[in-house]
Amino acid sequence: MFSLNKPYHFLFFLGLFFFPFNSFDGVKALGEFKNESGAYFFLLGFLLLFFQKKISIPLYNSVFKIILVFLGWCFLSTLLNLENVENSYFKHTTGINRFIRQYVSLLLSSIVFFLFYYNVLIRMELKEILYKIRTVFLYSLFMASIVGFFEILAGYYGISLARYAFYILDYFPFFEKKYIGDRISSIADEPPFFAVYLITISGWMFSYIITNKGILKYLPTLLILVLTFYSGSRTALIVIFVQVIIFLLTTVSKEKIIRNAIRTAVAFSFLTLCIFIFNGEKIINAFEEKIDSLDFKSNLTKNISNQSRFGMQYAAIQVFLENPIIGVGYGQQTYYSRFHYPAWAMRNNYEFEEAYKNPAVRAFPPSYNMYTRILSETGLIGISIFIFLIYFSIKRIRFLIKNKSDEKKVLAIILLVGLSGLFINLLQIDTFRLYGLWLYLAILIVLTNKQQNAYE
Repeated sequence: MFSLNKPYHFLFFLGLFFFPFNSFDGVKALGEFKNESGAYFFLLGFLLLFFQKKISIPLYNSVFKIILVFLGWCFLSTLLNLENVENSYFKHTTGINRFIRQYVSLLLSSIVFFLFYYNVLIRMELKEILYKIRTVFLYSLFMASIVGFFEILAGYYGISLARYAFYILDYFPFFEKKYIGDRISSIADEPPFFAVYLITISGWMFSYIITNKGILKYLPTLLILVLTFYSGSRTALIVIFVQVIIFLLTTVSKEKIIRNAIRTAVAFSFLTLCIFIFNGEKIINAFEEKIDSLDFKSNLTKNISNQSRFGMQYAAIQVFLENPIIGVGYGQQTYYSRFHYPAWAMRNNYEFEEAYKNPAVRAFPPSYNMYTRILSETGLIGISIFIFLIYFSIKRIRFLIKNKSDEKKVLAIILLVGLSGLFINLLQIDTFRLYGLWLYLAILIVLTNKQQNAYE
């Protein structure tokens, strides 16, 4: 399946398999990427490709042009705020230092890794792109399911004997289970990052329903849904539900949706009955907890996570209102938003005093929302460019779905499901360190660029 004659090609697939593995201590010099195993393979692959071959750059592709414009504005908005950036200081970090670290992190994902993906993909047939990438993600999902199975038994159902499995699983590369609770993180370090992984690969797993035959074609989708449920991630529950709807509306006629919904309901009812026989009370409580977790308004006064999340978003909006056109500069939001934390968010919330407002803790507080972060840091100009990138990408994908067939159409459907999920997920996270996002954009360019090999 993999060609060892092209080591960078092999490193690409290793990176895809290992990108959710981040529960290990890595090289501090890599900053935010230090404990993300996929980054090591992608960076090594890029360097190998750089010294072996000419790097192809899709300079004339519209999607890539928009990406470059966005990156350019992130830099320019900071330059326009240079005086304030130079004077900013918090958590032992200057504004200049913060910008450099954040911008380098952005460039690693959006330029270095992106160009590595693109240069590997343009040397592959579309059929290879579909089946090889999907197979690698399927293998990683099987690994995640094995780890998740034992984690569910040990942490969720309290079967202590299952913990012994981790004495063996901890020997797996880039994996160390540090904590087992009632929310699974499987091969990732924390449930939120595991949720990002599930959202990223969901479209690839759904596509088996289109291309394969027999009952096993539903297995990858079932694994995604089960792992999402036990991850306890509110975001993943909502986003993957939306992704399922998008997939069905894109691939299935209304008649088939109704017919398959009935079949699914019957199968789900039978499965649920079996589970209830095994541990009915636990399942009932679990469903009640999931439903309650989606009530953000009710939880705002009693859930610290929600208090922090909405409080940070509120503060970012205030920073934007004070600097609406050009923002305060990329990576600079915290220097300003710390003066706008609302009282209702800090009330009985230990996270602010112990971490977010504590200068002794060097880690900067998360913004919890990429859109409010872009608004505050790059202003209306920056958010307009980014929203246009989303609009243009989705428009291109919809065109491909309507006018292509075979592997091209299946890949386009995967892109629509995957990018839609990741764009929605940006409402809950504030980083561009999303391997799937840049991989999907690289695939989109390959699909739309007929003269891809001519660009350097």
